[in-house]
Amino acid sequence: MKGYCDNIERRTVENDDFRRVLYTGKHLQLVLMTLKPGEEIGEEVHEDRDQFFRIEEGQGTVYIDGMGNEVEDDFAVIVPAGARHNVVNTGDEPLRLYTLYGPPEHKDGVVHKDKAQAERDHDNDHWDGETSEKAG
Repeated sequence: MKGYCDNIERRTVENDDFRRVLYTGKHLQLVLMTLKPGEEIGEEVHEDRDQFFRIEEGQGTVYIDGMGNEVEDDFAVIVPAGARHNVVNTGDEPLRLYTLYGPPEHKDGVVHKDKAQAERDHDNDHWDGETSEKAG
């Protein structure tokens, strides 16, 4: 198996896509996200997975079960399974972050250039069990 090894800060700050799945394992998934000023991920609940966020650039608010947490560069947030949550860019610059899902949430290799594409694909991008380690 090859695993994943790269400069995550560089990859995160260079990312302009709303969502880009970098690596999917059997139990964990690494995803880059960039939110435009005023943009949000959208309120959601993952009943069966925990989620970790690391803010690399920008400022925003992460809501967990209705409680707002102000975040900026170098902040980390863990959202436990079953918690209603949202990430909102409250700044004037892009909010760049990476997130870890355990277990994976999206199909391996998914790229959503913008939030509109992510919303259109929402029902078709749930993890199907395929990992980045597949043969080939």
